[in-house]
Amino acid sequence: AATAPRVHSGGATRGRFSTPFSARSRLEPATSAVMGPGLAMASPPAPVARVVTDKASATPRIRRVATRASSSPTAGRRVRLGASPSPASTIASSHAFRRVRPAAASLLDDPIEARPPNEPSANLLNEDLAPVAPAQRTFTTYDIAALWIGLVVCVPAYTLAGSVIDLGMSAAQGIACIAIANLIVLLPMVLNGHAGCKYGVPFPVLARSAFGVKGANVPAVMRALVGCGWFGIQTHVGGQAIFAIACAALKLSTATVASAHFIPALGISSYELLCYVTFWTAQVAVVVKGIESIRVVEKYAAPVLIVLCVSLFVWAYIAAGGLGAMLSAPSTFVVGGPKEGQFLSVFLPMITAVVGFWATLSLNISDFTRYATSQEAQFKGQTIGLPFFMAAFSFMSVAITSCSAVIFGTAVADPVALLAKADGGALTTAVAMGGLLVATLSTNIAANIVAPANAFVNLAPSKLSFRAGGIATAVLGTAILPWRLMADASGDIFVWLIGYSALLGPIAGIMIADYFLVRKRTLDVDALYKSGEGTAYWYEGGFNTRAMWAFAAGVAPNVPGFALSAGIVPAAAAQSLRVSFPGLLRAFDVVYGYAWFVGFFVGAGLYLALMRGESRAGENEEVLYTA
Repeated sequence: AATAPRVHSGGATRGRFSTPFSARSRLEPATSAVMGPGLAMASPPAPVARVVTDKASATPRIRRVATRASSSPTAGRRVRLGASPSPASTIASSHAFRRVRPAAASLLDDPIEARPPNEPSANLLNEDLAPVAPAQRTFTTYDIAALWIGLVVCVPAYTLAGSVIDLGMSAAQGIACIAIANLIVLLPMVLNGHAGCKYGVPFPVLARSAFGVKGANVPAVMRALVGCGWFGIQTHVGGQAIFAIACAALKLSTATVASAHFIPALGISSYELLCYVTFWTAQVAVVVKGIESIRVVEKYAAPVLIVLCVSLFVWAYIAAGGLGAMLSAPSTFVVGGPKEGQFLSVFLPMITAVVGFWATLSLNISDFTRYATSQEAQFKGQTIGLPFFMAAFSFMSVAITSCSAVIFGTAVADPVALLAKADGGALTTAVAMGGLLVATLSTNIAANIVAPANAFVNLAPSKLSFRAGGIATAVLGTAILPWRLMADASGDIFVWLIGYSALLGPIAGIMIADYFLVRKRTLDVDALYKSGEGTAYWYEGGFNTRAMWAFAAGVAPNVPGFALSAGIVPAAAAQSLRVSFPGLLRAFDVVYGYAWFVGFFVGAGLYLALMRGESRAGENEEVLYTA
């Protein structure tokens, strides 16, 4: 005899078998108006079911039941149908039971819904890409905040504040510029972090929803290449710190040793290269042990970095007898100043540059929030760690640079050079440089290895692991000879920061638009790991061409400005174009100055227009697990 349909729990953890509803829940036919507190009922159109046969028992089972989109008040809501031993006849006779989950009151109320995918394709899944279950999560609010402290306290962030002052802003204007930019970039951080926390998936897997199962490799590899470049740059900074410590311990001049053992073909001395390899090895040793070792490093590095930053600030303040003239220097943009009336032309592009500084993390933050214990943990941790500590660190860097002008007669914006100049004895120098090593290590392994490693794994999950991806990142980061990139500071700021933000802005816009506006924060976990026609995220041969067109449209307006800024257009030709088409070239410069924002909004807007009316796979369905 047929038994009554069963309604299964919508709890946070969804394993092979669902837990029954609590005693408060009750069963009602689909035509009923109300089903218990907070559970609305409505009559949907005829559901569509795919019935498969259990090989062991030959009993038919419903694998997925979905409702078609309609104009009813409950259209687009998630529905789970119970099943009897005769599911086909049950559905046909309209004796199905459905539970409509009300929308969460806020983003922080969304439950964690990470679970193993059902019947995944072997070439799309391994243990490094699988959803992280709630029981496996270890990142608390403190861990997320500590992660950001470790990311913020680094040499590029230290010099970034100084570069803002060099453009003519007062100290207050420069620090405000950085604080505002970090509040702006916090928004995509938290939004992209939401999906990672809810479903426990890394960035390459999350990108499959918008770009397609195969198309996700495009944004993932683009993010990876940027990470490889920054890995090399940061590793060079760490190698230079080791080199300075060694020379101080041996009472040798760094300049003398470097010039005496210089290798012209490589552009670096043999001893500096040895120090680079030493630091490179230390980072790889952490990465090959997995994400938990990275969490531990960040957890204990954060308080050490705070103490060292405060100590350096106190030393500079005492040695200079105050904060120096830089903090009290007026802005060059004031009335009567040398750059009067030009403030916005510098301020707004610098906002873009600072946003671009963290643009990479705004994409792959789900690589970390997938380990967060709750939405609240990822939200509070990021809010505490990024804008607050970035503003505080910027103030310290500007103050210390200002003090250095009094102490040494000239401003020293590079912390490595500053520590080398400080005559505090071998022990003090070693401790200070050791702190710099900790800062660089904590930044590099989190910001510049995790994302590329996951991206490379996503290219061939059945063949590559996170460890192999991490080693590949380290090798590629060295192959670009990062010490050569560090030779021109202006190229680093304007080509790297704005250049890559122009490419990553559209990706961020498309992913946020897809998850929040197209999918309504609901993804089909199974489809993220399935290939082939008929799966939700396969689109056209594994690529969502609409996302690709939106991405291209978001990048296109920034290409001319990038080509001019990066020197792709020869200087003579660029000058000729500026003379012949002054208005057009100025327009290119203006657009490129807001590259990230232009790319973000153009990409998101066009993606939403192209996806209008598209079936929202996963939004109207839930996988049913029955015995």
